[in-house]
Amino acid sequence: MNTSTHYPTDLTDSQWDLLKPLLPLIKSGTSKGGRPASDRRQVINGLLYLNRTGCQWRMIPPSFGEWRTIYGYFKQWSEDATWKKIMDTLRKEVRKQEGHDEEPSACSVDSQTVKASIQSEDRGYDGGKKINGRKRHILVDTLGLIIAVVVTAANYGEREGLKDLLSSYIKNGFHRLRKIWVDNGYFGQPLDTWVKNIKKTHKIVLEVGESKHGQFEVEKKRWVVERTFSWLFNNRRHSKDYERLTRNSESMINISMIHLLLKRLA
Repeated sequence: MNTSTHYPTDLTDSQWDLLKPLLPLIKSGTSKGGRPASDRRQVINGLLYLNRTGCQWRMIPPSFGEWRTIYGYFKQWSEDATWKKIMDTLRKEVRKQEGHDEEPSACSVDSQTVKASIQSEDRGYDGGKKINGRKRHILVDTLGLIIAVVVTAANYGEREGLKDLLSSYIKNGFHRLRKIWVDNGYFGQPLDTWVKNIKKTHKIVLEVGESKHGQFEVEKKRWVVERTFSWLFNNRRHSKDYERLTRNSESMINISMIHLLLKRLA
């Protein structure tokens, strides 16, 4: 394999030193099926290249290795939630580096509808945005770092998306969250009651922007979630949802956030 070719998306040595201990262990000298173990740094570099450029899997430059091998790692680590675990670990380190608690006490939530490729499963039509595709629901802290992400069909409601995000949040054992800034698309007493009672040990409050002078105004801190969506769009893979499974779509978003977190830590 040609390892002399370098790309702007490649991990630096310091970034790789941070990431390597977080990857699943493999048997010495072999990979699944008894084949020689792949260069996992190049596997990650290949995924970062794919994510940034938006190319097809088969168009990944051979200097990164066989595209099927790279996809195999991506698929396996999507199925066992490795990408999310890595993102959670790195996010905690960045928060500590910025002088914050590992877990946030306040977050913002929003959704984004994008077109989806023809082969994608779980597509739907968003009547408000006039888009046939998928919807990305994200929960971010005050730094704009993703706490949870859920990808659904575009006709899936924001309120149901927030329920899924919070269910994922609690499933991961988090407990410090107390306030969520939202827009009026999440307004409604049934959702407010559900959120307040989602966990008996504490209450989570939704803070919705108010209409002033006939115009809706959003809590300023909620705009960090819009910035997070713009960060994702720096990667062309997110200009449209190209993944067949929503699980893989979530993993690609996790990978984007992992790269951003590594840059901040290194």
